[in-house]
Amino acid sequence: MKRASAPFGLCLLWAWYFFLPLLHAAENDPEQLLRTSQAAIGKRLPDLSFFNQRGEPVSLGQLRGKPLLINLIYTTCNHTCTVSTRSLAVTVAKAKAVFGEDAFEVLTVGFDTRADTPKAMDYYARQQRISDPRWLFLSGSEETVKQLMELTGFVAFPSPRGFDHLAQVTVVDREGTVYQQAYGESVPTPQLVEPLKELILGLPAKQNESTVDLLVRRVRFFCTTYDPRDDTYRYDYSLFVGIFIGAFCILSVVIFLVREIRQNKTFSRD
Repeated sequence: MKRASAPFGLCLLWAWYFFLPLLHAAENDPEQLLRTSQAAIGKRLPDLSFFNQRGEPVSLGQLRGKPLLINLIYTTCNHTCTVSTRSLAVTVAKAKAVFGEDAFEVLTVGFDTRADTPKAMDYYARQQRISDPRWLFLSGSEETVKQLMELTGFVAFPSPRGFDHLAQVTVVDREGTVYQQAYGESVPTPQLVEPLKELILGLPAKQNESTVDLLVRRVRFFCTTYDPRDDTYRYDYSLFVGIFIGAFCILSVVIFLVREIRQNKTFSRD
């Protein structure tokens, strides 16, 4: 009986050795990860509770009313998370230069709940040299973080390096609904700024917003343009200046023609 069990054990070991990598590869199929991520668009985030890097309670409900950028990391990550966070910091600075310092919020959430304590998140923030008061580094319970991951379409798998996961930033609208996803360790600037532009400047009138404020916001929406030469956004009012000049020229021609017609009629009567 012992002799028979030895080959069986070898077969199990062989199956484990050869098929486990295949199962792991299937879990990490890029197309499936992308589908999972995209399927989160349109989902509404509940009022989940976390702790910020100072150990203070923070709920998603407190942040309603402004767009959110959410990226998930684990603090013991030595490469991808660090690169993506620093790249995000550059893009956030460019967006705030156009929309204002308090136009949106940024959340970095630790998904390795055993290690990503408020103290660890605070250290991670200081490592990345991020001191923006509107950028919160959050810790949460395993259940809460798992729920956030599912609702934002973020998937992570244990690996020999720690975790394998999609480099993703989730854009959430002011009502707490997932609006768009952006991908990559270094997300191209327009992938994040364009959805923020739509959410901050392009939405219908806000409650108690005056007609003048709405008009100014719409003008800013059309005049906020991307310059690929220096990878920044700026206000370009040349379109409206051109429209104004064109309208002025057309009006001048119309006035001239009306005067000419009136003068011709006067001469004809004489």
